Amino acid sequence: MKNTLKIFLLASALFANAGCNEEEFLNEVPKDFYSPENSYITEANFNAALTDLYARVRAIQSVNGGADFYSEVIGTDLAFNARLDNARIGNYSAAIIPQGAIPRYHWLSWYKIISNANTIIGRLPRSQVSDARQKVIAGEAKLFRAWSYRQLVYLFGGVPLILEEATKPKSDYTRASKDEVLKQIVADATEAANSLPNVAAVIDGRLSKAVANHLLAETYISLKDYDKAIAAATDVIQNSSLSLMKDRFGSLRTQPGDVFYDLFRVGNQNRKSGNMEAIWVIQYELDIIGGVLTSAGSPMNQQERVIAPAVFSIVDPDGKPSMNKNLSASTLNSGGRGVAFVQPTDYWTYEVWGLDPAKDNRIVTSPDIRTSPFNIVRDFKYNNPASPNFFGKSLIDFPANNWKAQRWRWYPYPSKITTPGQHPAGVMDDPALLTLKSIAGPTFRDMYMIRLPETYFLRAEAYLLKGDAAKAAEDLNVVRSRAKAIPVTPAEVTLDYILDERARELIFEEDRRVTLQRMGKLVERVRKYNPLNKGNIQDYHALFPIPFSEIEANKDAKLEQNPGY
Repeated sequence: MKNTLKIFLLASALFANAGCNEEEFLNEVPKDFYSPENSYITEANFNAALTDLYARVRAIQSVNGGADFYSEVIGTDLAFNARLDNARIGNYSAAIIPQGAIPRYHWLSWYKIISNANTIIGRLPRSQVSDARQKVIAGEAKLFRAWSYRQLVYLFGGVPLILEEATKPKSDYTRASKDEVLKQIVADATEAANSLPNVAAVIDGRLSKAVANHLLAETYISLKDYDKAIAAATDVIQNSSLSLMKDRFGSLRTQPGDVFYDLFRVGNQNRKSGNMEAIWVIQYELDIIGGVLTSAGSPMNQQERVIAPAVFSIVDPDGKPSMNKNLSASTLNSGGRGVAFVQPTDYWTYEVWGLDPAKDNRIVTSPDIRTSPFNIVRDFKYNNPASPNFFGKSLIDFPANNWKAQRWRWYPYPSKITTPGQHPAGVMDDPALLTLKSIAGPTFRDMYMIRLPETYFLRAEAYLLKGDAAKAAEDLNVVRSRAKAIPVTPAEVTLDYILDERARELIFEEDRRVTLQRMGKLVERVRKYNPLNKGNIQDYHALFPIPFSEIEANKDAKLEQNPGY
């Protein structure tokens, strides 16, 4: 009887509501496929949506042969197109245009993350998730939104601020000012800092309070609020259970090397390995669905393929193959299976270490371990026994004819881009010789988004801009001390010096283009240090153009183009 009454009362309520609001009654919720109406109900639903955001960031940061990673570093002061053609930002006027793939890729990719984050944020209040968990989930989604706007505002300048879920087509967007975007980043990152756990309390790869405060420090610098930038960076440095690694650790700690070398070996990037300086690490898994990397190679995370020199193609001065089986080897000598698309500039290879590119710099006497033979490979030795006249000898002493003509076949490179001796069995051609199949090319490890040294660099930048060069030098010297480098004096600290130090520590980790554009240094430093692009970069290239397709589609309002395009 009671159950019958309940059914009757429920039916009556439904009919009463239908009589009051016909539109609500007719609002169908799909039951045989996923939609926003049935996909954002439980906490598990929201965790799945957040996982998608992590996967999207990982895809943007992965090297897959497309426009994404190349544009983050190539064409900056650190790297250029090794093939010396117009592809891969060989020419700014050809690559960075409103119709170009590179600006469009970044615009669409980051706005997709913003859109999905907005859906999470907007759907939370109507979900079954507890208030306490809603706060954490919203903080995580807002931090993704803040990070996406961080990328957009430095690449494009002021951009449309979209803070609500998109439920219908819209074609009247207008650009917010740069300051408005920066202030929104502060608002989102502040909420994240107040709601997310500390880095020690989250699983590896998850966003945390430390990520939020790191982003706040950077954003406050752009807003010229240096005291708040210093406070946010200090919170990361002092209150986040983080510290620089100073002793050998991890998977190769008993083999020759140093602590900087250890930071980039397989399995060493996360806290579970003992790494206490990792703030945000992009996660990859080998041979697991969704993990991206496979023993048969992978189209993603291909720093090794893109950045390492193409040593497999070198022949000795007699014209014989220089490599075992004419394949690249999994050794420090070879660089893995590179194809030489992105070459470090002489600025990074020599100048930041105080070296002269005109001299033989194979044996570096600098105490800075970041330029030790473990961390920068400066010589290639012929390793094919079938080359009896040159086996074991240096390419620099006995240059191959095809290397003389095409220097992209070998050049010095940082060992962090590859995994010498740690490639999976599936890409090995001969495990005894450590030779690799042509399908090798991924960097088979997790990748840093933020490490603690960068937070020190941000605080040093804030101190310098505030007028306290002594404090700036102290922060730089914390990182330089770990590297066993000579301390910098306050008189030596400039914004360019901080960029030099970031180059020494963070090459192929940080998004160098964003850093340079944030600091207003892109055009100046490309002209000074990039031999390929110094003649074709123009002043207006300080910002990307708004993609023409977005301007064209925005038919009901004017989406202003950046000057010069």
